Amino acid sequence: MAALPLATAEACDANSHMITSGELRALQPVFRVYGGRRLFAGPVVTVKVFEDNVLVRGILEEKGQGRVLIDGCDIGVRAPGSHPVKSDKRGMGEKHVPVTVAGARICDGEWLYADADGILVSRTELSV
Repeated sequence: MAALPLATAEACDANSHMITSGELRALQPVFRVYGGRRLFAGPVVTVKVFEDNVLVRGILEEKGQGRVLIDGCDIGVRAPGSHPVKSDKRGMGEKHVPVTVAGARICDGEWLYADADGILVSRTELSV
């Protein structure tokens, strides 16, 4: 995970050539802030599911170098909204596949940067 998350506006200014080439994409501003962390960055792990969170939970429970246990921790979460109906528990879906979120195609292993100004996805870790 990045030592210090970059400000998204600063990242865009410093890497405008990556925006032009499509290596750096901004997600459409459709998300609300949930969780305790408003500024975060790190490598992406993709999970494609529909009304079923079993695979999401499984990914969160995996051990791995550089992974963080989030139970009870200050984490960053963005979502278009909440819903009171419980999800299905069939284990349907796919892990580590490209997904499209808020108008941007996101692949496993890319980097995500989020702050109050928005969410960026980059093919590589950014620097300014």
